Amino acid sequence: KCPGSITGSPLNGLTEKVCIQAEKIFDACIKQTQIENYSLVLTDLDPATVTYPLTFISARSLTSEATVTDINIERQADRPCARVQATVSVPLEVLFTDAAGVEGSATATVAINQDVLLYVPAPSIIPFTVQAVVSAVAPDGTYNPDTQGFTVSLCVTVILKIAMPVELLI
Repeated sequence: KCPGSITGSPLNGLTEKVCIQAEKIFDACIKQTQIENYSLVLTDLDPATVTYPLTFISARSLTSEATVTDINIERQADRPCARVQATVSVPLEVLFTDAAGVEGSATATVAINQDVLLYVPAPSIIPFTVQAVVSAVAPDGTYNPDTQGFTVSLCVTVILKIAMPVELLI
C-alpha cells in the first residue's frame, strides 16, 4: 500500500473535532409596505445653516440594518408559532436643495410597526433575538414649513427574523 492511501475507514485517521459558531435563523417574514404622507423630521443638516424653504430630492435608507424596539411576543397555545409585534426604526439619508440652490443632506428616521406570526423557539439558556433587514426609499416629497422637514411617500421592505447563535460540533 502507498502511504496516505485510504484504508477503508471513513475517518481515515482523523479524530479532531471542530466547533463552528453560526447564527441560526428559526423563521423570517418579508413585508413590503407603501406609506403615504409620512413626516420626516430632519437632523444633522449638512450644511448646518440652510436657506428655507427646502426642495426635496430623495430619501433612502442608510443601512440594511434597522433597530428593533418595543418587542412583544405572544405565544399561541394551539400553534407552534407566536405573534411578534415590534417597532422597526430605519435610518434615512435625505437629499435636498435650499432656497439659495445649495445642495444638502440630513438624516431622518422612519418607524414602522410590525405584527406577524413567526416560529419562536422555546426559552433556553441562549436567548433568541428579533432582527430586521430593511430597505426604504422615498422618491418624492414636499417641504413642510411647520416642521421644517418633508412629507414623503415611502416604499419600505422589512425582513423580520428570529435568530440565535448556535455552536455546531463537527
